[in-house]
Order: sequence, then C-alpha cells, then structure tokens
Amino acid sequence: MDFIEMIKIMPAAIIGLTVHEFSHAYTAFRLGDDTAKDQGRLTLNPLKHIDWMGFFLIVIAGFGWAKPVIFNPDNLKHKHRDEILISIAGPLSNLVIALLFFMVARVLFFFEFFNSTDFGLGVVNLIVVWGVINISLFIFNLLPLPPLDGSHLYLTFLKETNPRLMMNLYKYGTLALLFLIIAENSLNINILHLSEMINAIASFFIGLMGFH
Repeated sequence: MDFIEMIKIMPAAIIGLTVHEFSHAYTAFRLGDDTAKDQGRLTLNPLKHIDWMGFFLIVIAGFGWAKPVIFNPDNLKHKHRDEILISIAGPLSNLVIALLFFMVARVLFFFEFFNSTDFGLGVVNLIVVWGVINISLFIFNLLPLPPLDGSHLYLTFLKETNPRLMMNLYKYGTLALLFLIIAENSLNINILHLSEMINAIASFFIGLMGFH
C-alpha cells in the first residue's frame, strides 16, 4: 500500500478506533462504573484512545487495536451480563459506523456529480471502503481470542469458575493471535478466514444500499 492510499483510509481508522473505545467507556459509565470516565476516556478525542502501533497496523494491514478501556467489575450491578455488554459495545459501534458510511455513500450517489464523474465516484468508493474497514474492526474484535472483545463472552465466567485457566488464556491468547496473523500473512495460509467474513457482511449491507 502506497502513502497516498494510507492517507485515504486514516480517517476511517481514527473514527473507528475512537468510537469503539468511547463505546466501551460510555457503556461502562452507564452501567455504574466511573473508572473510564476518571481516566479521561469518556470522550471522542482520538488522542485519548489511539494506540499508535495498533493504528499503524490498521492502516497498513487492516487489523490493529487502540488503548484498552479499563473498568472495575465490582462497580457493576450484574457482573457477567454487564461485562459482556461493555465488551460487545465496541464492535457493535463499528458495525453502526460502517452502516452510516454506506448510507452516506448511497445518498451521495443520488447526485449526478457523484455518479457520473471520476472524482465523485472516487469519493463514493472511498466512503464505501471506510465502511468496509469498520466491518473489519467489527469482525476482528469479535474473535474469541484474548485480548479481543469476543473473548469476554466466556472469560467473564472463567474469572470465578477457573481463574487459573483464565489467566493462562490471557497470557497466551495474544501470542496465539499474533502467530495466526503472521502465519496468514507470511505463509499465505487462510486460517481465520477473516476476509471471507468481512466480504460477506460488507457485500450484504452494500447490496441493501442498492450498490452493485
């Protein structure tokens, strides 16, 4: 990917990561925990959320991360349920952002400038790509591997039933995830099948918008 292409997709990565982490913080706050608020994470200021290495990887590789939002489960009224809600709030926000990008692209496409000129079609296409990037964030973060959000769907229960197993999963989960990603990229082996899932979901919603 050349420098110009990287610049083009940066807005989608910044918006996606920022809203993702804000959604975690806001959900935790609404469920009774002020930890993220006290740490200044209840904001849409990207500088409060962006992890620059994770951001760089999203731009060049299509996956990455932001600074994790910290919350205190002891402040939650329904620990297991609320931890899951906090965890899935981030990925779901990326799905919503993707749909908004697709809708904006569809509205622009109604205007002749955006459906008949090279520049206009380029703008529409770029906004669709921004939507696909957020679909990527939605899918990637729902993988059931620590430290991704999808792992909290079961780790929250292991915390009490088998804390040792939970700690081992956290300890080795990140290494396993990095190994899988590196193996896919360097050995050209499709292990996680992320591209297929991303393409299927993106194509479904793009089709609903009337694009072909």
